[in-house]
Amino acid sequence: MSAFDELKAHLRVTCALEQVQGRLGWDQETVMPRGAADQRAEEMAAMEAVLHARRTDPRLGDWLAAVQAPDEAGAALIRHARRDYDRHARVPADLAEEIARETSRAQGIWAEARAKDDVDAFLPVLDRVLGLKRQEAQAMANGGDPYDALLALYEPGMTGAEVAALFDRLRPQLLALREAVMGAARQPEPLRGHFDRDEQIRIAQMLAERFGYDRTRGRIDMAVHPFSSGSGADVRITTRVDEGDPFNCFYSTIHELGHAVYEQGVAPDHALTPLGQGASMGVHESQARFFENQLGRSRAFTGWLHGVMAETFGDPGCGGAEGFCATVNRVHPGFIRTEADELHYNLHIMLRFDLERALVAGDLAVDDLEGAWNERFERDFGMAVDRPANGFLQDVHWSVGLFGYFPTYTLGNLYAGCLWRAMQADLPDLEAALGQGDPMPAVRWLGERVHRHGALRSPRETIAHACGSEPGEAPLIDYLTVKFGAIYGF
Repeated sequence: MSAFDELKAHLRVTCALEQVQGRLGWDQETVMPRGAADQRAEEMAAMEAVLHARRTDPRLGDWLAAVQAPDEAGAALIRHARRDYDRHARVPADLAEEIARETSRAQGIWAEARAKDDVDAFLPVLDRVLGLKRQEAQAMANGGDPYDALLALYEPGMTGAEVAALFDRLRPQLLALREAVMGAARQPEPLRGHFDRDEQIRIAQMLAERFGYDRTRGRIDMAVHPFSSGSGADVRITTRVDEGDPFNCFYSTIHELGHAVYEQGVAPDHALTPLGQGASMGVHESQARFFENQLGRSRAFTGWLHGVMAETFGDPGCGGAEGFCATVNRVHPGFIRTEADELHYNLHIMLRFDLERALVAGDLAVDDLEGAWNERFERDFGMAVDRPANGFLQDVHWSVGLFGYFPTYTLGNLYAGCLWRAMQADLPDLEAALGQGDPMPAVRWLGERVHRHGALRSPRETIAHACGSEPGEAPLIDYLTVKFGAIYGF
C-alpha cells in the first residue's frame, strides 16, 4: 500500500469510531436512562482515549511526510489530516480523556439545572469544563490566541478578531432595521391557541419528507435542545414540542433538517473520511438557517403551511395567509435564541460571543457570568431576564465544552444570504414551488452546489464556489431589508 492508501485506511477507522462516539452522545440526549450518566461519562472517556491514540499515532507523521496526493480530493484529505494531526498532537491524552468525561457528565447536570432554574448546581461543573477547555485551547494555540484555537475547531481559517470586526459592521445595520420594524404602524399579532402534540409531530414528519430527508437513513426524536447527529448513512435529528407554540416544533425541525440533508447529501465517495462531513459549522449553519428562514419562513411556503395549519387545527386567526406569514416572521424581543426572529437572532449570538471570549481569556469569571449575561441582555433587548432558564442556562453549548461554536450561527446567516442571492438568479420558478409546499428545487440546487462536496474546500471557498463570488454581509442585509420591508410596510 502507498502512504496515501495507508493514511486513508487509518482515517477510515478513526472516522467510524467518531461516528460511534457521536451515537453515544445522541443516545445520552434522547433515550439514555438518567441513572446511566456516570457510566456514560466513563464510556465517553474510554472512546476518547482510543480516538486520541489514533489521532496522534506516530505513523500519521510518517505517512504525511511521504504522502503524495492522487487528485483534488486526495489533496484535501491530506490537508485535513495534517491539520488534525498537528492539533491533536499538542493535546495531552489524559486531558482529552478528562474533557470527554467531564462534558458528558455536565450535559445531564445542565439539563436538570435548566429545568429547575438551579444556578448553583450548574456553576461548579461549568467552571471545571471551562478550565479544561482553557488548557486544551492553550495547548492547541501553541503560543497564539486560545480562543482562535477553539474557533478553528468549528470554522477553520476564521479568527476571533475577524468575527468581532464582522459583528461591529453588522450590528448597526441590524439595529437600524429593528428600529424601522418596531416603529412601523403594522405590527402582527402572535399565534395563540392549543396545538395537539401528536399533530405537531405528524406535521414535522411531513416537513422532513418534503425537505428531502431520507428516513431510511435517519430518524426524528425528542430532545431538550434540538440537534442533528451523524453523517452518511446514519443521520439523526431531534425536535421538541410546545402545545402553545407549534412554530417551535416546526422550525426547530426544519432547522435540523438543513443539517441532516447536508450530511446525507455528501458524495458517498467521501464517506468515513475527513471530507465526508460539512465544510465547517458556519457552512452547516448556513444550510440549517437557509432551510428554516429563506425557505421555511418565506411568504410562499408559509402560505402553504397556513393551509396545513387550518386543515389540522382550524383557522389560526392571523388574517389569512398574508397575516400568517407576518405572524411567523413577527419581530419582537424575546429571551430564547432558538425562538428569535431573524433580526434579533444575531444579537443573541453577539452577546454569547463576547461573553465566551471573555471567559476563555480569563476576563470574566464563571461566578460573574449570570450577572454579565443579564446586564448585557437588558441593554441589547430592553428586557430584564426573568429566570436563569431564559438566560444563561438556556443553551447546552457551554456545558459540553463548545466554546467557539456560537459565532458560526451568524456566519451561517451571512453565508445563507449569499446563497439566497445566487439562487434567485438560477431558480426563477422557486416561489411557485414553495407555494405548493415543495422546497426541493432549492434543496437540489444546494445539493449540487454545496452538499455533495462535503469538506472538499475551505468554508469560504465552499461558499464562493457555490455563489460565484466571495462571501460578505451585504446579501444578508439586502435579504432582511426586502423581507421585513414587505411585511412591515417600510
